Amino acid sequence: MKIILLGAPGSGKGTQAVLVSKELGLPHISTGEIFRDNIKRGTEIGLKIKAVIDGGDLCPDDLTIEIVRNRLKEEDCKNGYLLDGFPRNIAQATALDKTDAPDKVIELVIPLEKLEHRLTGRRGCTKCKSSFHIDFIGNRKDCPHCGGELGIREDDNAESVKERLAVYKTQTAPLIEYYAKQGKLFPIDADLPIEEVFASILKVVR
Repeated sequence: MKIILLGAPGSGKGTQAVLVSKELGLPHISTGEIFRDNIKRGTEIGLKIKAVIDGGDLCPDDLTIEIVRNRLKEEDCKNGYLLDGFPRNIAQATALDKTDAPDKVIELVIPLEKLEHRLTGRRGCTKCKSSFHIDFIGNRKDCPHCGGELGIREDDNAESVKERLAVYKTQTAPLIEYYAKQGKLFPIDADLPIEEVFASILKVVR
């Protein structure tokens, strides 16, 4: 099974991807995680990506497509994949169709006006990588799971969040029509508890 999770920043793609990946035994391929790993290691690609992200923009198509194509060639993808954060526009979707087209595209639907609060209120553990929200943990500075330090992702500041949502609306939203015409799009209400969203996704992919 080849699955894409499609949705605006803050719609819960990362959370659901982990759950679905574990349940179906598919490799979870997150372009965001690949980018952050390169940035952390200070690779040549990482430095280019950091400059782009710091400006609130998305990575160039050619660079992103190359990274994903290389990842899909790895052994663990022979029985399928779960893509999170790719494709982000029609050009990337077309490139993926020519390389390894998806079977189903799950669209996580949530009103854009709610996403800014979701994103700016996110806190991540620097140690165990767990994610939380200030609505549930308040001003807590330590991780409830491991006691590690909680921090804010650089691109979760208010200015970057507004830019990311604007870019999504203009560049990524057209993918909804693109995959709907192929008969591969399955909208899911993502403004629900995590377990309910997960159950809805499983109904679609099984």
